[in-house]
Amino acid sequence: MNTLKQRLKDRYGYAMTVLRGLVKTDFKMRYQGSFLGVAWSVLKPLMLFCVMYVVFAKFMRMTDGTPTYPVVLLLGISSWQFVTETVGIGLRSIVDRGDLLRKVHFPNYIVVVSASIGSLISLGINYLVVLVFALFARVQFTWRVLWLPLNVLELYAIALALALILSTFYVFYRDVLHIWEVLQQIIFYAMPIIYPLSYITKNHPEYKPVADLELMNPIAQTIQDIRHNFIAPATQPTVWNTFGSWWIKLIPVMIAALLLWFGIYVFRKNSRRFAEVM
Repeated sequence: MNTLKQRLKDRYGYAMTVLRGLVKTDFKMRYQGSFLGVAWSVLKPLMLFCVMYVVFAKFMRMTDGTPTYPVVLLLGISSWQFVTETVGIGLRSIVDRGDLLRKVHFPNYIVVVSASIGSLISLGINYLVVLVFALFARVQFTWRVLWLPLNVLELYAIALALALILSTFYVFYRDVLHIWEVLQQIIFYAMPIIYPLSYITKNHPEYKPVADLELMNPIAQTIQDIRHNFIAPATQPTVWNTFGSWWIKLIPVMIAALLLWFGIYVFRKNSRRFAEVM
């Protein structure tokens, strides 16, 4: 056991030291010069939640009609904010740290991972805020909340995969940033984040196949799972309670795993050329 521990320390000890240093630096620099500092990690999704709730829930009446819907909406926005923050910062991380990568020798992937961990810390803070709102809303928690760490792990894997892929392309093509900014808006409005899937199936049953297809998106599947297990198991459709066949239920999970594998493959294949291109 001690031998295995020493081998892991010899192989990954230096990388972990660099990772810890970069995570601390990135998180401090993220809000440097800002009066509110880290509070912005909570304020941004809260402000977006307020706008979306007034527009979609109050004016357009796109709600599931339950008292827990505002908390469900806040949870979805916080989760999506984590994805966009991880990908947005991770996408630029290699180029932004180009000088450091040329001067100090360490695995390039650490730069992207450090950016993702900083976003993960912000997500944890946001979930604590969601928990406070849930307590005020008298949410009845169930044993399903025990699945939450696995749901967050899957969401992290998806965000990290996208960050690895796009950060690789961004080194060679700066247009990737602008493409991602457009794509994230399309994905945001195409997924059931600001509108409940139950609203579509109840008010427009002819679009139920479209609603079912949305759950094949691994980001939507994971966010729905988080909502279901954390806040509202009675009102949130997921792949697990929508489809009967297990192979269909596993499709978004397999897509997420394949996406992570592809992200690691693309990044490792091109990482040796980063210093030359930059």
